[in-house]
Amino acid sequence: MQPDPRLRLTRHMWTELTGELGRRTEGCHESGAFLLGRKDEDGRRALSLVYYDELDPRAYDSGVCILHADAFGRLWERCAELGLAVVADVHVHGCGAAQSRADRENPMIARPGHLALILPLMARVPVRRWAVGLYEYLGDHRWRAHGGCNVARVLKIEDKP
Repeated sequence: MQPDPRLRLTRHMWTELTGELGRRTEGCHESGAFLLGRKDEDGRRALSLVYYDELDPRAYDSGVCILHADAFGRLWERCAELGLAVVADVHVHGCGAAQSRADRENPMIARPGHLALILPLMARVPVRRWAVGLYEYLGDHRWRAHGGCNVARVLKIEDKP
């Protein structure tokens, strides 16, 4: 049985994440981040952020998000230092929030239950929750979409921790 796909984060973290991802695009390329936190029977709670270019300075060189293998070593080190796990990843697209073929075929974390979010319009603020693409990895390059009007059931943005 898959874990509960709910992802909780504070409004403050959401505002920081969307603003920073928008800034990091420099208006011309994708940007992304991992959400670190804890998982339990009620889903996932994001507690910290690590941006792709902090793990791999070349992450945006091609215009799309590509992390090289050594970036994942740094990611696992950060998780160990903080005592947290990766609870989701997020990246931006220039137009809509649909998964590209590359997104479907190359999950950042290829483990069933992992959540991947896509923010539209280069994360130009305000990013509306209903506009977010939210995808749950099922394994074997299969995904379940939770976006559009269903995203509020999974993505919980809370006023307090």
